Amino acid sequence: MDTSERLDGRALSYIGIALVTWSSAYAAIAYALASFTPGEVALARLAIGSLCFGLLMLLKRIPLPARRDWPQLAMLGVIGLTTYHLCLNYAETRIASGTAAILISLVPAATAAVSAVWVGERLSARTLAGLGVALVGVVMVVLASGKQVKFEPMAALVLLSVLACSIYFVGQRPLFARNSMVGVTAFTFFAGTLATLPFGWQLPQALQTAPWSHIAALLWLGISPTFIGYLAWNAALRRASASQVSSFIYFSPPIAVLIGWLWLGERPGMLTLVGGVITVGGVVLANARRRAAPALAAVSEPT
Repeated sequence: MDTSERLDGRALSYIGIALVTWSSAYAAIAYALASFTPGEVALARLAIGSLCFGLLMLLKRIPLPARRDWPQLAMLGVIGLTTYHLCLNYAETRIASGTAAILISLVPAATAAVSAVWVGERLSARTLAGLGVALVGVVMVVLASGKQVKFEPMAALVLLSVLACSIYFVGQRPLFARNSMVGVTAFTFFAGTLATLPFGWQLPQALQTAPWSHIAALLWLGISPTFIGYLAWNAALRRASASQVSSFIYFSPPIAVLIGWLWLGERPGMLTLVGGVITVGGVVLANARRRAAPALAAVSEPT
């Protein structure tokens, strides 16, 4: 497989929606963890997302994926949703947010590696160089944020989240060719939610004693970063390669800094701005494509 797909305007808009909603999740997770365990936060988030996907499928009369794909989709749901959210939530109870931001930013590189091994996606030297440049920019943004960056054993859980997320991104994409994108995403959420039940089985009791503001944080996590974010992200994955789309995850820390500037008045320093520019340049370089010779005929894939 070659990374010849071009990111069109619609794919970029989907990516933008996903990144903005995902960037708001970190604060909501930290807020909800004051009243709920990491397992309860993961279960609530995935259950709300599953409910939203189920309602969408009923309203739009979207069928479930083909039965032959159910085992693979169930595996992807457990790996990419259950494992990812549990590991990230548990890690955030122990490590600094700056540490988590740096490690999560390894997702594009990990996705590129998984794509090369799993689906034979060939990555150019320009793409690899762009991923490296963008990672340098992300590190600069995080280090300039003024937050403590201290690596400890619990950080290994974030690395596991990175691998789980990469497998999820790459494994779904081939299934979009013969199934509805919404159906594929919904099925992984159904499986991921069921696998999270043993870790959050006391959620009903916790909801009875938690303040409404913390419950609202769970609702926000389930609807915005989870339902809307994953729906938009997978819509982008349907239109371009996993390595191309995942490279935009490098924008997440700069977006978080921008949100803090606009909402909290946390004005970024010069190093943060320089790091943001380097990140943008790296993503542009990673997604740049040589101009191909004009073809005699073009066959478009039906949408």
